[in-house]
Amino acid sequence: MSLRSLTRFVSLSRPLVNYSFSPTKSYSKTFNNNNGISRLVINPLLCRNLSSELKKSLDEKVLKNDIVLFMKGTPNEPQCGFSRAVVQIFDAQAFDVLENEELRKGIKEYSNWPTVPQVYIKGEFVGGCDIMLNMHQSGELEDLLVKEGLISLSGEEGSAEGSNEQKQQQT
Repeated sequence: MSLRSLTRFVSLSRPLVNYSFSPTKSYSKTFNNNNGISRLVINPLLCRNLSSELKKSLDEKVLKNDIVLFMKGTPNEPQCGFSRAVVQIFDAQAFDVLENEELRKGIKEYSNWPTVPQVYIKGEFVGGCDIMLNMHQSGELEDLLVKEGLISLSGEEGSAEGSNEQKQQQT
């Protein structure tokens, strides 16, 4: 199931993360969206265990960089339209999941999110293409980046104040 069809089924503003699985239970999450209530069920029997080496490597990548993108291809040569869309939103430390089969499968287990691209901001999984585009269009992404100290709006405000001061000095 692609992210696009998943988000048509379930309206998400944030992905599911950090569920602890039991081999005998399925986990479900209910979402109240504009079209009614939808349910997403996760079956832990379909998940394999991450190797400790891969988990450690992913932890290092995600925690070492402020914005991390796991994508198909590179920012200069994206290999899918979803990855291409995300790299147009902002610059991030990118990792090509097509270079390593274990990484391609493991990143999906690491985040409990079924598709790539995947974006992490300040160590937290934020979402994939559709979620990032929605956050960008609604202004939520800018708010998050400001909150995390990754961008500043003071530069724009400072230039506006400076022009007001110059106008006052001229009069």
